[in-house]
Amino acid sequence: MALDETTEELARVAARGDHRALGELLKRIEPDVLRHCGRILPYRQDAEEACQDTLLAVARNIGRFEGRARFTTWLHIVTANCARTTYRSLKRRSAEQSSDELPLQRPDVARVSVIAGSRLDLLDAMEALEADKPDLAQALVLRDICQLDYSEVAEQLGIPLGTAKSRIHQARKYVQSALGDAYGF
Repeated sequence: MALDETTEELARVAARGDHRALGELLKRIEPDVLRHCGRILPYRQDAEEACQDTLLAVARNIGRFEGRARFTTWLHIVTANCARTTYRSLKRRSAEQSSDELPLQRPDVARVSVIAGSRLDLLDAMEALEADKPDLAQALVLRDICQLDYSEVAEQLGIPLGTAKSRIHQARKYVQSALGDAYGF
């Protein structure tokens, strides 16, 4: 998300309790949040749901933004977490659907679109990583989804640079192994 310094200042003002600044901030970040959610979730409706969840999370939690890191870094994390939560929720709803209900109106993306199917497989691998090794998942999300550089990941997680690099490497190997199992490599 390439937001400008005005956005950073709006975030600082909103974090101090200015409701007008918060409203302006939410309007300003919405297109970028939607675009970011769309990179994670293959269906526009799902991306829109995750976007709304993200905006709500920002509104509820802006007071926790301390300004130590850039607002965009904080927003990346909130956005990625909301998109992954939306995905888990959709997956759970789909699994809970009984056999006598009408099937979902969506086609099976794994069969329809290689890109969408791969993205869902990646989300499954990330979900497994987070359940098994949450520290690795955090580092991977910051580096590969939020596209922070290694030093920003280390700073955000409060760990040495070498540890951040190691966690990212281990997380990539974990995800690669999970995807290899899914695709028979």
